[in-house]
Amino acid sequence: MNTKAKGSRNELKAKRLLEAQGYDLVVKAGASLGVFDLIALGVDHDCVLLIQVKSNRRPGRIEMDRLGAFQCPRFCRKQVWVFRDRQPAPIIEEVT
Repeated sequence: MNTKAKGSRNELKAKRLLEAQGYDLVVKAGASLGVFDLIALGVDHDCVLLIQVKSNRRPGRIEMDRLGAFQCPRFCRKQVWVFRDRQPAPIIEEVT
């Protein structure tokens, strides 16, 4: 199984879900080398979403610590979206 392709498919799924929720601009980090995979901005939304997309399991403790330590303004929310095989919607977890 090509895990990189699977991750890219799940990032695209997340992007489409966010756009369906009314986010006007959803940007994918190039090669996913940043802390978060997607950044979502919406005129009708009160915050910017920073999203880490995972397949089948949540990040480990070290990665969760890194996500939690990322400093962002008050109007941002950090989330992890976990897409499980054969499940239509992701499990969404807020990162604090």
